[in-house]
Amino acid sequence: MRAPALLAFVLLLPSPTPAAGPPPPVTDEMYRQVNPALVDVGHLLFWDPILSGNRNISCATCHHPRFGTSDGVSLSLGEGGTGLGPDRVPDPDNMPEQRIPRNAPALFNLGAEEFTTLFHDGRIQADPSQPNGIRTPLDQEMVRGFSGILSAQTMFPVLSQDEMAGHYGENEVSKAIRSGRLTGIGGAWDLIAARVRAIPDYQQAFEAALPEVAAGRPVAFTDISNAIADFITVEWRSDDSAFDRHLRGEAALQDAALAGMELFYGEAGCSTCHSGPFLTDHDFHAMGVPQFGPGKAERFENHARDEGRFRVTGREEDRYAFLTPSLRNVAKTAPYGHTGSHRDLAAFVAFHANPAAAQSDFDRNQPVLQDFDGKPIWSSLDDKAEVGRISTTLDAIPVDLSAEDVSAIVAFLNSLTDEQSVSGRLGIPKSVPSGLPIDR
Repeated sequence: MRAPALLAFVLLLPSPTPAAGPPPPVTDEMYRQVNPALVDVGHLLFWDPILSGNRNISCATCHHPRFGTSDGVSLSLGEGGTGLGPDRVPDPDNMPEQRIPRNAPALFNLGAEEFTTLFHDGRIQADPSQPNGIRTPLDQEMVRGFSGILSAQTMFPVLSQDEMAGHYGENEVSKAIRSGRLTGIGGAWDLIAARVRAIPDYQQAFEAALPEVAAGRPVAFTDISNAIADFITVEWRSDDSAFDRHLRGEAALQDAALAGMELFYGEAGCSTCHSGPFLTDHDFHAMGVPQFGPGKAERFENHARDEGRFRVTGREEDRYAFLTPSLRNVAKTAPYGHTGSHRDLAAFVAFHANPAAAQSDFDRNQPVLQDFDGKPIWSSLDDKAEVGRISTTLDAIPVDLSAEDVSAIVAFLNSLTDEQSVSGRLGIPKSVPSGLPIDR
């Protein structure tokens, strides 16, 4: 699935002004409660291609532990691709229409209560003022039954023809989407839920997990989403890194990692935005990440721009701003930025020290991009007017970082790696109830 954002890991350096020091340690109370039986069924559903229109893509295809719960490429190939990670290529018999416009975000700690905004542009947010407690660009009726935003975000990838639904006309799900039938009997979500209900192992698992299903209520798409959300909460909880042990007073950081932490929370100003226990302020900033690929546009729009948060709010101050990601396990989640502009973490840190100056020197070998003949990649970067518009919105004040400083900050960022959370607690299942192949 795509979060949309998921959220790619971006180191923001908005000000040289020292910010607050390291946060208190993470505690159990920071995470939402889960239903253990739903965790187990969500584990299987996350890896099962049954949820995609053509039964060929699972959530794990683009959010794989091998690639830090992302997919190791700058801009993913969803429907119409074959293979995994950087080895995923277009299927010559079913070519993708385009690359996914944004980098696949990692999934670490999304079950923590403070994560109330998801996707690079924040198009889904917890909002108590809304009837169902969730703000989305979709109708409020569509968010009934979801346990929260982590569950509700699954409705986007399964409805996207480029991500999981399949091209219009290829299957019953994509046909329903094209005709506008998303909810209700015979809608896209109901068709997906019907597939799951028809598999005895899934039906029995939901009956064991949910009394209302045991009493006869059909398994709904929201039950599937809630199960996946509970699984993600448990599987990729990340709070036992060297940094966490430092915060708990168990083993202090040493040498370069300690020097990097002092820079991060001091002169480099990183923690101005990467603050709190999960190293994010959950806010939006324009940091000038190089824009390339198809851009984020409606199908009738003819441009390769991605104006970020502006597409959600329409507010001029939000143009080219993107959500601050958490930096947990950042060393495992390359490439970085909303377009996956940099494969090298040190290069990305250096870029963000002075993005205005670095724009003209961007190394186009930094992105990880599969061959995709005939599809434009660099049109936004080659458009001087667009590069200029992005540059005028920058929130960043240049920070003078030496090569030694960058190396120390990277050493600190490596201390944020929690190896158990990277591999996941339940791991890759041996098989899934649908019998479909698993992306290993």
